Amino acid sequence: MINSNKRKVQPRTHCHPERYSAKDLGGNWRPRSLGVPRDDKSRVVLSGAIAVALLILSAVTGCASNSSAAPAKELTLKSPGGEVALHVKFDGPRPTYEVTRGGTTVIEASPLQMTVDGAEVTANVAASKIDRYNVDEKFAWQGKHSEAHARGNGAKVELKGLKSPVALDVRTFDDGVAFRFIVPGASDAKRTPDERSKFTLPAGTTAWSHGLRGHYEGDYSKKDISQFKEGDWAAPPITFKLPGDGGYASITESALVNYSGMAMESDGDRGFTVGLGHRQPVSYPYELRYPPEDVERLSHPAAVQGTITTPWRVILVAKDLDTLVNSDIINSLAPPPDKNLFPDGANTDWCKPGRAVWRYLGNGNDSTRQASTATSRPAPASRNATPRNERREGLVGDIFPTRTAAATRQSQFAAREGSTSIDDVTRFSKLAGELGFEYQIIEGFWRRWGTDELKDVVDYSNRQGVKLFVWVHSKWLRDPAVRHTLFTKCHEYGIAGLKIDFFDHEHKEVIDLYQSILRECAENKLLLIFHGANKPAGEERTWPNEMNREAIHGMEASRQPDRAFHETVLPFTRFLAGHGDYTPVLFTARRGNVTWAHEVAIPVVFDETIITYGASPQHILDNPACDMIKSIPATWDQTIVLPQSSIGEMAAYARRKGDTWFLAVINGNGPRKLDVPLSFLSGGRKYRAMTVADDNGVDSASMQIERDKQFGSTDAITIDMPSGGGFVARFEKSKEDSK
Repeated sequence: MINSNKRKVQPRTHCHPERYSAKDLGGNWRPRSLGVPRDDKSRVVLSGAIAVALLILSAVTGCASNSSAAPAKELTLKSPGGEVALHVKFDGPRPTYEVTRGGTTVIEASPLQMTVDGAEVTANVAASKIDRYNVDEKFAWQGKHSEAHARGNGAKVELKGLKSPVALDVRTFDDGVAFRFIVPGASDAKRTPDERSKFTLPAGTTAWSHGLRGHYEGDYSKKDISQFKEGDWAAPPITFKLPGDGGYASITESALVNYSGMAMESDGDRGFTVGLGHRQPVSYPYELRYPPEDVERLSHPAAVQGTITTPWRVILVAKDLDTLVNSDIINSLAPPPDKNLFPDGANTDWCKPGRAVWRYLGNGNDSTRQASTATSRPAPASRNATPRNERREGLVGDIFPTRTAAATRQSQFAAREGSTSIDDVTRFSKLAGELGFEYQIIEGFWRRWGTDELKDVVDYSNRQGVKLFVWVHSKWLRDPAVRHTLFTKCHEYGIAGLKIDFFDHEHKEVIDLYQSILRECAENKLLLIFHGANKPAGEERTWPNEMNREAIHGMEASRQPDRAFHETVLPFTRFLAGHGDYTPVLFTARRGNVTWAHEVAIPVVFDETIITYGASPQHILDNPACDMIKSIPATWDQTIVLPQSSIGEMAAYARRKGDTWFLAVINGNGPRKLDVPLSFLSGGRKYRAMTVADDNGVDSASMQIERDKQFGSTDAITIDMPSGGGFVARFEKSKEDSK
């Protein structure tokens, strides 16, 4: 809201500085086309010294502000609630910044450093002008809650020095801070940026992170900040517990567009330095799948044409894990969706969240011990009496241009091709329909079918209420002609989306490919799941057709040494960046040191806009917890992280969809017993509950299931879990309270 001693001024446009790029640093900012107009639900509160000056400024910048033209040696920008503050000083060889929350230091004084074409544009600069602004926006969301809300204070600082002019854009929120650089330039100018800004953590800070050898699919470790050696790399988000009662922080980025992605390199002295894609160690997956000439090409920094706008460098700051998990900063900083493509933003009708079956891990060989009487269901009869060997109108692989078609039919990735028949796929669609699941993910073998066969499978699946995703290698999509042919044909055949794999790098060249795929698929109303991917950085806001992204060491990894620890770290690290395709719920030995009840609880805790279940649909149907699994939604209206949660030890969540609440706990190593008050339930109402718990004293594949117990908001549940155990409860309004 606007302070009472200031006049309200209606801006001519919504204030969103990524819609503007500096033409010069004398106060003239020119619009920059991103192809992503503002969301009409966004609103920005503007403040300024006098109404006339604000009207003039808003006409020029689209963003009203308090403007200070006198040179400044420092800037302090507090969050709307006043607790979080960003302090920037401009009196040294380069700017430095510090982040605090109350009396706690979150980031110690650290340099802000950027180069363009090898010359440091942040050296010996002065703050010639500071424009302050406020942001307060709400937008529809599909994820941990149904509406996102970001409220913050911002300042755009014009810096002048001996080199190119540059602007520093900073924002503070009650749950974090963000900063980025903007370097103006002619539309046809190509220049090469790089960054060396640093994040220095206080002594005694604990960090959870993983390295880059597997790109963004690594095993997390817990370290004191002093244990990081110079040259160690970490993949964002990196989450920190500050010393004492200092709370938590996490570092990542947002609005990764037309730029290389960021990882973090340790300086061996409690600091992490920004490292763009070209400077990061090459991952094993990229070395495995791509030739040496590709590795060499991406080892060089990328040029940017026109104005250079870095992604936002984001530092989440929170007193507790509930605040950390529920932050909307990352997505609020990303450009809003194009209303021409997504008229209702995240709620656009063809971008539907859901659950998916997948014949890859659970291919019918996984075991469901407690359902020993189950029998395999026969595959449905063929949809057409004509023998398939007489009906091949042409291989689906031929929808690619000739030089690519051979590769699609003779793939080197045998595990993705498999020998799955069309009847296997239709059987999975039938079972998915019985589960009430909305999607099936089909691996690379689909390209061996005739187009008529593919159309048959799509038609049959649609009749079961199940839509199809098909797998594609990202390298085949480097050619715009291939993308156009593939996306057009997939839309024509009625395919819902694509699962695109093996990016394995975050050089700008690869980031540009992501953006091209997202836009062109949106134009064809195709959904997307990315695998072999980098971290999310707000893409799911800009492109609601991105339904999930791997960037996680999930159930595909057969050699996960400690899933109990790993899975209780992920909610407070990787999932802070956005949705993650973990492919949860397996009842085989691959689940490692966690129980069946733990597996059933995972989909309530992890954020996945489309949940791809690892277990085969038949074995889910046969499982005694099937009714619970079928009822778990993919997205939520409200999320509460319960105070018993502890990173790497236990994740305890209460989540609401409509009037139904779910309580889920996944346990790390060591047995735990906890009492959970049910105060999150609506007062004065009774709820009918189903619970799934470990059957302690038996084995990890045994569960206790209870139904129709009555609970209210004044009650509590006692949960007794073994090491790696889990618990999930569903609370529905009792019939008398539903009237």
